[in-house]
Amino acid sequence: MTERDTVGETDLPSLIRLDQGPSLIDGQTHQRVLASGTDVPEQAPSFAIPLDAVGIAGKTLWVLLPEGRLPFSASLTVDLPGHSRGIHMSRLEQAVTELHDEPFARLSHYAGALAAKVVARQQGSAARVCLTGKRPLLRQSKISRQLSVDHLLVRVEAMISRDGVLTLANGIGVCHITSCPCTQVYNRHVFTARGDCPMPTHSQRSRTWLHLRGVGEAPAHQKLLSCLEESLHLTQDLLKRPDEAEIVLKSHKHPQFAEDAVRETARAAGRLFGPVLPADTGITIESLSLESIHIHDVCCRLETTLGAICALL
Repeated sequence: MTERDTVGETDLPSLIRLDQGPSLIDGQTHQRVLASGTDVPEQAPSFAIPLDAVGIAGKTLWVLLPEGRLPFSASLTVDLPGHSRGIHMSRLEQAVTELHDEPFARLSHYAGALAAKVVARQQGSAARVCLTGKRPLLRQSKISRQLSVDHLLVRVEAMISRDGVLTLANGIGVCHITSCPCTQVYNRHVFTARGDCPMPTHSQRSRTWLHLRGVGEAPAHQKLLSCLEESLHLTQDLLKRPDEAEIVLKSHKHPQFAEDAVRETARAAGRLFGPVLPADTGITIESLSLESIHIHDVCCRLETTLGAICALL
């Protein structure tokens, strides 16, 4: 290792990289071709049927949020009228670049701003931006008070029409533990003198998503997290033995099917959001249980409205 390697050198490239090689086509030729007015995407298609969504997918976006600049996988699409052959792909990337250094308090705000830029640059009537990724989540264990550096799964979707009507869907996913009630009930008949200790049963790591969709502002991720914390036995990476004993006992004292996880999340969402959001707010809850004693996994899904949930409370 040289002195140059240890002083003032980092692994990071410069903020803006420029191709220093010579141009293979001279500038005047580029200008002449551009001035010819040949715009292939604006040509008439061979079959004039409108398309629902055209755009880019698998794009990594770096969004400046309160935690810092975080990466998200994105798809950016716009509908295409029947008279246009294609969309202008480069204009999607230009919209991304314009927002790269702009800070946002919420990921949903970024998605809405990006969707507005996309629809303004294309021929379609509506644009959609979908973002998925992770945000840091610091959790303190119940007994030892150890701080665990975990993550929150996030999924945000923004759809905007040319007249400015914005629809947002904000969702988060968490990992939690479920314990099977069936085996517990069976074991009660097998082990009759059990005392106060919950009956043994199989448990598994599960993942549950909560999404809310509506016109205008969407609830913050912290609000969604509070709803899931109320309903589920959330897990984390850093746990000492007393913490492990606590969460295992809790999950056995209050066992849950995947169906229970979805229903309890729905009930908590109704209590938390019913007083503050419109009744037609869309709610989707999905749970996946990675079964421990079965080869298959168990899935459960609910798609409903906030009003339908509140009617049952």
